[in-house]
Amino acid sequence: MKEISKVRKIAFVGDYLPRKCGIATFTSDLLAAVAAAHPQSECFAVAVNDVKGGYEYPEVVRFEIEEQDLSSYLRAADFLNIGNVDIVCLQHEFGIFGGLAGGHILAFLRELRMPVVTTLHTVLRDPKADQRRVMQELISLSTRLVVMAERGRKMLQEIYRAPAAKIDLIPHGIPDVGFVDPTYFKDQFGVEGRVVLLTFGLLSPNKGIEYVLNALPQILAEFPDVVYIVLGATHPNELREHGEAYRLSLEILAKKNKIEKNVIFYNQFVDLENLKEFIGAADLYITPYLNEAQITSGTLAYTFGAGKAVVSTPYWHAAELLAEDRGVLVPFADAPAIAREVIGLLRDDTRRHAIRKNAYRIGRDMIWSNVAQMYMRSFELSRTEGAAGSRKSLATKTLDQKPRELPQLHLSHLSRMTDSTGVFQHAIFSVPNFSEGYCTDDNARAFIFSVLLGELGEDPETVRTLATTCAAFLYHAFDSKTRRFHNHMSFCRRWLDEQGSDDCQGRALWALGVGVGRSPFRSFQAMAAQLFARALPALTELTSPRAWAFGLIGIHEYLRRLGGDSLVNQTRETLTCRLMDLYERNVHEYWCWFEQELSYDNAKLSHALILSGRATGQQAVFEAGLHSLRWLAQVQTSEKGHFRPIGSNGFYTRGGERANFDQQPIEAQATVSACLEAFRATADVWWYEQAQRAFDWFIGWNDLGLELYSPETGGCLDGLHVDRVNRNQGAESTLAFLLSLAEMRLAHNMVTSFKQPIAIEE
Repeated sequence: MKEISKVRKIAFVGDYLPRKCGIATFTSDLLAAVAAAHPQSECFAVAVNDVKGGYEYPEVVRFEIEEQDLSSYLRAADFLNIGNVDIVCLQHEFGIFGGLAGGHILAFLRELRMPVVTTLHTVLRDPKADQRRVMQELISLSTRLVVMAERGRKMLQEIYRAPAAKIDLIPHGIPDVGFVDPTYFKDQFGVEGRVVLLTFGLLSPNKGIEYVLNALPQILAEFPDVVYIVLGATHPNELREHGEAYRLSLEILAKKNKIEKNVIFYNQFVDLENLKEFIGAADLYITPYLNEAQITSGTLAYTFGAGKAVVSTPYWHAAELLAEDRGVLVPFADAPAIAREVIGLLRDDTRRHAIRKNAYRIGRDMIWSNVAQMYMRSFELSRTEGAAGSRKSLATKTLDQKPRELPQLHLSHLSRMTDSTGVFQHAIFSVPNFSEGYCTDDNARAFIFSVLLGELGEDPETVRTLATTCAAFLYHAFDSKTRRFHNHMSFCRRWLDEQGSDDCQGRALWALGVGVGRSPFRSFQAMAAQLFARALPALTELTSPRAWAFGLIGIHEYLRRLGGDSLVNQTRETLTCRLMDLYERNVHEYWCWFEQELSYDNAKLSHALILSGRATGQQAVFEAGLHSLRWLAQVQTSEKGHFRPIGSNGFYTRGGERANFDQQPIEAQATVSACLEAFRATADVWWYEQAQRAFDWFIGWNDLGLELYSPETGGCLDGLHVDRVNRNQGAESTLAFLLSLAEMRLAHNMVTSFKQPIAIEE
């Protein structure tokens, strides 16, 4: 008599149909299979949305997570905890979750009070530092791990030190179909009497379809009745970024090769029933993927299990599944090899049918009903282990332990302050002041902000529009004769200066460095790199320490992507030495600063040394940056414990009285940014607290107890006077707040997602 499982309530977390992706299909199929095999267990889904508004999900989806919104992950965890769920079955792929390397999912897992079984759809052989960190945390937070190939099991143990006893090998599930003659299905597709080659899946350039198209002329020379069916819609991410460019290139290639009559593109995401019929009609299945590091492929599993002869490149899953004459492997990106092996199989019916039978026999273990039983055994084990290990504490969190809620990002005022030329410099209250025109300083800040918006997962079109406007302004501001940037432009688009200030040059280079190192748009990377190279030589001719600091931060960003640039590295060394020389000449027992005066944008000087010292391994430089920033933080903390920036109405000269007003938003922003850099570099939570203290200045924890950020408009007031706020909401102040908020959100996400902060490798 079959034992009934004691697992009563299972939540499946991942993408879900009708979202068009392989993991959505897998999650939907797995849930249905487990629910069918164990009707006494309640199965439901928590779906991850990659678009605003989500999808028209079936009723089985009980909760939705917004991919880039960390708070929605925490709400989902609360929902599952309150609902007395027995097991969470998580589908993991780096690209489907928000945060650094998909780290938001760790915050979700950390809050759960029940065992978690995680299916790893990707196991990276050469992970980046942040990917390794996420994977190791994921392994730690999961009660059990499921991989779909033996290679995945070995990699988990050898690369990530995962305990062997924690890993279950469960194959990719497949539908249960009969071993039938392809002729039975061909007439409904209008290909009766023809030999059908099939490739299916979401289209993107890494699929390698072009190599099959280049192999077809040779195949057709011997088998002219062959037809190649390419089934699948363009991948949604590819569609958003590049439209149908890849599919169009394939159609052009087919025409060039004069094989249009032998190629069929079905540009649609088909349901399971239709998919089974397409697979049924295929004589050969081809997976010409170009990336070796693919540990699992649902399309391969489906066709293999249906008893199809498969010709594939040797990506990891294929190399393992098709071994021992269960299929044929060809080298990557090798059209002649594809042609040779396809022709060989079509010539040799006996061998082709033997491969089909081998595949179908092995595939019987992969049908969903069997896979569902394997998953339930893993669920049962995790339930026992979770209870024995007391994996989750049931203690609730006090207020001081809860993650800080930050204000929402509102871009309405910045949008009002921006036209097709650029960002306006000033405002009268919340109304743009056209008469003051534009400036390069603010457009540089806005470009940097656009990159942070992208990293926060904001709407790509909004990000691209802002980035394009500001990048165009920066490009226009550069004078190729003087090799300097203009700064001030009138409303009628005339430059009002011969060249901008030293600080303007530094800020522009900072923005361009961010464009090279962090912009997701290749066109911006190329433009920024070109302009950066033209503007950089002037940086060493400037005399402003702040211009050097802005430039050093830009250099650091540039070298994220182009680290081998010797001129840029040399410039960094020159400017670092200059700042260090200033610091060493002016530092005193009671005055740990670069100059004899604290003036404006002060924390940027320390920030530049922290970045440069860490990047170059110069400990003395790094320590000078930290030491000076710690001293500045103490100077800018009031007796009551709130942030009190140096006032611009007199600044603070050594030995004199400090000006407490007018307090400027750029001081809070510079402090937030520098302290967060110190936090990332040292993992010392004290620095995060200082960043939070400086940020809180915007929202009322200041000398007057007044908010400078306006939730109604989305803008920030221009400053704090001795008795009032300056109610104008110019670009500098608004961008100071928005930059601070974006940086705090990114850091907040990291702190919330990870067990304990550690230094982040660049």
